[in-house]
Amino acid sequence: MNTERIGRRIAFWRERRGFTQADFGRLMGQTRRWVQDLEGGQRQQDPRLSVLMRAADVLRVPLEQLLTDTPASAPAAARPPAEAEAVIDVLYRAAGEGDKHLSPEVLQRRLTYCCEAFQACHYAALGRDLPALIIGSGKAAALAGPESREAHVLHSRVLQLTTSFLHKYGQAAAVPAAGLADRALAAAERAGDPVAIGAASRRVAKSLANQQQPQAAVDFAIGAARRLHGDLAAAGPLGLSTLGMLYLSAAISAAAMERTTAGVRDAIGHVDEAAEVADQQGADLNADWTNFGPTNVGLHRVDVLARFEDGWSALEASEAMDGAAVQRMAQERRAGHLITMARAQLLTRKKDAAAASLVEAARLAPEEFRGRPSTVNLVKDVVGAIAVPSGELRALAARCGLQA
Repeated sequence: MNTERIGRRIAFWRERRGFTQADFGRLMGQTRRWVQDLEGGQRQQDPRLSVLMRAADVLRVPLEQLLTDTPASAPAAARPPAEAEAVIDVLYRAAGEGDKHLSPEVLQRRLTYCCEAFQACHYAALGRDLPALIIGSGKAAALAGPESREAHVLHSRVLQLTTSFLHKYGQAAAVPAAGLADRALAAAERAGDPVAIGAASRRVAKSLANQQQPQAAVDFAIGAARRLHGDLAAAGPLGLSTLGMLYLSAAISAAAMERTTAGVRDAIGHVDEAAEVADQQGADLNADWTNFGPTNVGLHRVDVLARFEDGWSALEASEAMDGAAVQRMAQERRAGHLITMARAQLLTRKKDAAAASLVEAARLAPEEFRGRPSTVNLVKDVVGAIAVPSGELRALAARCGLQA
């Protein structure tokens, strides 16, 4: 058994989990010197299999991740929560005779309500109201015919919102979300509306990233931005917000690729392109429910750095932001930023701060912790890094189905 290579793997995962050697030693029931020897491949009798099994449990990785350099096979995706399944169930059902015909005005009002619910992180409300809206807008577009631009734009926007809702649940909803994003783009192209096409393209890029195709996602988002640039720049705040969000989508997708100097430079470059658009727009707006503006660009800069596991730079970028402007963002954006901060704080071993950020995010948006694998895994990491979790953190872990 190559103890040196196993030691390097243990060190890699220990650092990724935000543990010091002393932290890891305490969790293993050993000393810091024991950990140093283990990671340096200097222990002649260890690592025994029982030791490796314990280390894998503490680090929350499959045992094979410590034994070989071969990536572990991805676990089967869990089922999404009931509200998401309710939406998925209607995606491929055609409107029937029993479905009520809704006027464009009613459809628009319901879409506005659902967009507000999304930004308020009321996902159960979306699960209740989106199915009828999907069927209703699809029926209206079919009855209106290909010449009705407004009906197809509205249907595309309903499908875009539904795609973003399903994206919340990661791999469990990745396949239906991808199909839905394609349908949203087809409806937008049928209408010939550049803003709708750009907004739908962003959802397609996100779906590509969720299917482990980050380079394709970057290429798709940037390709759409370049192709639509003139029309979007001429469309005022609505078009500029759409253009800027395409660049931010490319940045987030780029951050899913291997961390290299060139990769980080490219991802930050896309954030900088979005910043130029935000400067042209001139203020934080919520055109087309994007929350786009200088502050949202700043939030994405922090997120990109945290995704590259550069916790210190992420915290520095956050400190440079206007705190009052962040507080004016929609609830969904503020909760997402707190979760990103928790990840950056854990990376920099600010464990109590990470716990506080998660508790605050859960207070602000409790549904962000329901059926969200990435968020639940972060809670698990933070709980595992703290010797004696607070009552609030233990309560949050219990709500996520974890033991603390």
